[in-house]
Amino acid sequence: MRIISGNFKGKNLMTPKDILTRPLKDAVKESIFNILEHSKFIKYKLQNSIILDLFSGVGTFGLECISRDSKHVTFFENHYPALKMLKKNIQILNCAIKTDIIEKNVFLLEKLNIKIKSYEFIFLDPPFKEHRINILLKAIKNKKILKKDGIILLHREKKILDKFPKDFKILITRQYGRSKIIFGKFD
Repeated sequence: MRIISGNFKGKNLMTPKDILTRPLKDAVKESIFNILEHSKFIKYKLQNSIILDLFSGVGTFGLECISRDSKHVTFFENHYPALKMLKKNIQILNCAIKTDIIEKNVFLLEKLNIKIKSYEFIFLDPPFKEHRINILLKAIKNKKILKKDGIILLHREKKILDKFPKDFKILITRQYGRSKIIFGKFD
């Protein structure tokens, strides 16, 4: 795994050897960033944006955002092998000042009494077997942590048909191998 563009272009990222962590593939990541930078549906730009990376794993998405001049990324991860590599990757790239790590279960998001910013982009990359996406999307809306017209990016296995809240509007869907990326926002 590596950073594909920006200030840290070409830097390798550490990944755990466990089979529970599924880092975002470079081709999928590159496509995501092409859409973020060139889509007419997305009003925010990565530069100076504030991002929430849920199920962040080793930080592949969030660290790529920092490399491309995002202002700040909050990583949400509680799987110890991935968390350990995430901390090492932040240290290797010397970007701790632009990051926060919340070491909690993502499904406690709505109940957590922690200060959470308002984000332009929220990236959800749960395990493909996870089917409680609707719960997370409702928590994001209820906690009001997504800015108006903010974008949610969801990385899923392409055969999974998730249920979404009625006011969640899908803007773009792209498929890559056995996965798909869904770009959406709340009306």
